[in-house]
Amino acid sequence: MSSPSVDPDALLRSRRYVGLLVLAVVLGVPISAAAYGFLALVSGLQEWLFTDLPQALGFASAPLWWPLPLLALAGVLVGLTIRYLPGRGGHSPADGFKAGGVPSPVELPGIAIAALATLSLGAVLGPEAPLIALGAGLAGAAVRLARRPVPAQATAVVAAAGSFAAVSTLLGSPLLGAFLLMEASGLGGATLGLVLVPGLVAAGIGSLIFIGLDAWTGLGTFSLVLPDVPPFAHPDLAQFAWALGIGLAAAVVGTAIRRLALLVRPHVERRLLVLTPLAGVVVAALAILYAQVSGHAVAEVLFSGQDAIGPLISQGAGYSAGALVLLIVCKGLAYGVSLASFRGGPVFPAMFLGAAGGIALSHLPGLPLVAGAAMGIGAMSVVLLRLPLTSVLLATLLLAEDGLAVMPLVIVAVAVAYVASARLTPVPPAQDGVPADRSGDSSASKAESRQPLGRQALTSLPTAVTRNSWPRRASSTARL
Repeated sequence: MSSPSVDPDALLRSRRYVGLLVLAVVLGVPISAAAYGFLALVSGLQEWLFTDLPQALGFASAPLWWPLPLLALAGVLVGLTIRYLPGRGGHSPADGFKAGGVPSPVELPGIAIAALATLSLGAVLGPEAPLIALGAGLAGAAVRLARRPVPAQATAVVAAAGSFAAVSTLLGSPLLGAFLLMEASGLGGATLGLVLVPGLVAAGIGSLIFIGLDAWTGLGTFSLVLPDVPPFAHPDLAQFAWALGIGLAAAVVGTAIRRLALLVRPHVERRLLVLTPLAGVVVAALAILYAQVSGHAVAEVLFSGQDAIGPLISQGAGYSAGALVLLIVCKGLAYGVSLASFRGGPVFPAMFLGAAGGIALSHLPGLPLVAGAAMGIGAMSVVLLRLPLTSVLLATLLLAEDGLAVMPLVIVAVAVAYVASARLTPVPPAQDGVPADRSGDSSASKAESRQPLGRQALTSLPTAVTRNSWPRRASSTARL
C-alpha cells in the first residue's frame, strides 16, 4: 500500500517542524559533547599506551616490538565484544561505509567498547562509523524516554540528527560530515531538505560544542586538518592524463583491499577469540616491517591516518618512492585485515592510502605533489566508500585555496575509479529472485536499509510530531 503524499512546503512552514529543529538543537549539545569526550579518551589512551607507558617501564621510547602485545589485546577485547555483547560491536566495516538505522540502547556499550579498543590500540580504522552509530543510538534513546510511543520512522529522523552532531567537525567541516551522511543514507528530493536541515542544525551546534570544549580543555578539536600544503597553480593536459591513471590504479588497489577483507572475515568470524587477536598481531607485524625497512615510524601504518595525513602531504617530498610504496603495501594489507576483524570506520585509512599513492606517483614527471595527493585521496575514497560526491569533497575542501584549482582533476580521477571499481567488483548471485547490485546488497535490502530516512519517514513525521508534541518532549530530553 502506497504511503500518503506529503506537502514538503506545508511541513516546512508548520510549528511541528520548528519543534523538530528545537529538538535537534537540544539533542545536539549532549551528543556532540559525548562524541568529543569519546575522541578525547581515544587520543589520551593512544598517547598513554604508545608514549607514556613505555617510558614509565624504563624505555627511552616505545621499542619496535611494542605494538605486538597491544594489537593482540585489541583483538581479544574486540573478539569478546563481538561474541558476547548485544549488537556485535556495530556493523563490520568490510561491508563498506553505512549510515542509517538506530542502534538500541543495549547495543551502545558494545559499539563503544569495540571502537575504543580498535582505535586506541592501533588497528587501521577510523572513528567516524562508531560515532555515527553512537550518535544515532543516543538520540534514539532520548526519544524513547518520551511518555508516549513514537513511530520508528520519526525516531530515525531524530537519530540522523544525532549522527550529524557526533561527526560535526571530524572531517574538518560540518558540511563535509553532512554530505557524507546524506550520500550514504540515500537522501534525495523533498526528503533531502526536510530531513537534512535538522541534521545540519545539530551539526552546527556540535561544531560549536567541539570548539568550545577545545577552548576550555585544550585537548584539540579532533578535526581533520591539512596544514602547510605546498601551493598548486592550475591543472594542465598532462595532469588530466595522470587523473585517468590514478583512477585506474586506485580501482585496482582499493578493490584488492576490499576483496582481502571479505576473504578474511568469514574465517575470523568462525573463530573470533583466536583469529581476532592473530589479526591484531598481523597488523602490528606489518607496521614493524615498514618501520624496520624504511626507518619511519610504526604509527604511519598503525591507526586511521587522520593525524598522519597532514604531515605526510606537507613532508611528502622527503619520502623516497620506495618508502612510499612499502607504506602503501603495509598499510593496505593492515587496512584489509582490520576491516575484516575490528570495528571502526573506513574513511581515514582510504584517504591516507590515496594520498600516499599520489605522492609516490609525483616522483614521476608531470605530476605535482598536491595534485597527485588530491587525486589519490578522491579516487581511493570512492573505491572504498562508494560515495562519489563525498569523495570529491574530501579531496578538495580540505586543501583550502588549492582545492578549487585541483578540483577538475579530482573529479576525473573519482569518476574513473568509481566506474572501474564497479567493473572489477563481481556481481553477487541474486537471492529469492531479487537481482543484487555490485555492492553485494540486494535492491530490496538496500531500499529497506535506507527507508527510515526516505519518503515514509517524511510522511509519518507530521503525525509523529502532532501526536507526541515534540516541543514538550524536548525539555525532557535536555536532561541527557
